[in-house]
Amino acid sequence: MNMIHDMARAARAALPALAAASTAQKAQAIRTAATAIRARAAELLAANANDVIAAAGLSAALVDRLALDASRVDGIAAGLDTVAGLADPVGEVIARWERPNGLQFSRVRVPLGVIGIIYESRPGVTADAAALCLMAGNACLLRGGSEAARSNAVLLDCMAIGLRDAGLPAAAVQMVPAGDRALVGDMLAAHGLIDVIIPRGGKGLVARVQAEARVPVLAHLDGINHVYVDASADPDKAVAIVVNSKLRRTAVCGAMETLLIDVAAPVVLKQQLVAALLDGDCEVRGDAAIQSLDPRVQPAAPEDWDTEYLDAIASVAQVAGVDGAIAHIAAHGSQHTESVIAQDAGVAETFLARVDAAIVLHNASTQFADGGEFGFGAEIGIATGRLHARGPVALEGLTIFKTLVRGTGQVRP
Repeated sequence: MNMIHDMARAARAALPALAAASTAQKAQAIRTAATAIRARAAELLAANANDVIAAAGLSAALVDRLALDASRVDGIAAGLDTVAGLADPVGEVIARWERPNGLQFSRVRVPLGVIGIIYESRPGVTADAAALCLMAGNACLLRGGSEAARSNAVLLDCMAIGLRDAGLPAAAVQMVPAGDRALVGDMLAAHGLIDVIIPRGGKGLVARVQAEARVPVLAHLDGINHVYVDASADPDKAVAIVVNSKLRRTAVCGAMETLLIDVAAPVVLKQQLVAALLDGDCEVRGDAAIQSLDPRVQPAAPEDWDTEYLDAIASVAQVAGVDGAIAHIAAHGSQHTESVIAQDAGVAETFLARVDAAIVLHNASTQFADGGEFGFGAEIGIATGRLHARGPVALEGLTIFKTLVRGTGQVRP
């Protein structure tokens, strides 16, 4: 018998209990899990240390995502506490209207059902995904990478403690064994058993999921994010935002990969922006105009404009104002996160209105592309597609709606 089918059927069998669970009951499970994580922090850190040792050979970006320290463990637990305190989306009435024939309509939020989450490296996803799915009334099948198997096992056990404490079925949160790629294929093919697949990981993983899945997918493939610095930008703000967007953490999907500078910007500002990146040990690859600003700039190749580096590398181009920036982003962006640095309100509003991306910012770092920074407590991923959720996917993104119709005996003529 197919293991995934068995797990998915068990998850579906748990859905009625989750639907009947009160907000307080779900919150209790999540808070108890957070308490367990804090109590077992030393065990979790030891397991993670062994994962990191065994991960020798992985890229620095993947190791950065894999590694935990005391602060990150506390952040995982704090994220669960935040989710437990959020408003329960299930049953929320999002629209209400009445027709002339007396029929009364209401549109209410309901869970998506069984959600499959496939991810790499980040152990925190185990806790975040489980808590978000649970609070939104969903069951989940988690498939973490083999590189984080020890860490994930501890976190899963903490979630199980929370479920037991709240009297909820253990099958609400299950972990698919890592290491067998065939099981990922089985998840992608489980039409009718798994309702949505959410991948979080490298380009290869997400591309495979999008190519093979027979169930709906919420995902982003690349984070080719831009910061456009307009001629009207405040120089101090521009330099600080650009450096933070690129270098705060280079391996996150919200990192800036391309800097666009208005041709009309003062030369001294252009030089400051490029020098700030270079002085921060960031390799800069630029067009001819940017190369003329600093001898340390390397020439950009055509593929640089379409590359998600996830490293201390940035491509930099000069563009003809906000229209030039918007055209460049349309040609090379991945509809993830884009930012404009400008004091001119007209420029800012043009950028915000015309750039097609899940997240568009004004005078702020692209590194805010994170569910926690949006006030969601945690996120299960960032979606750049055209389905019901876009940007950081949190509680609302893990629900869909149904329409309730109340009548008094009406029949259609």
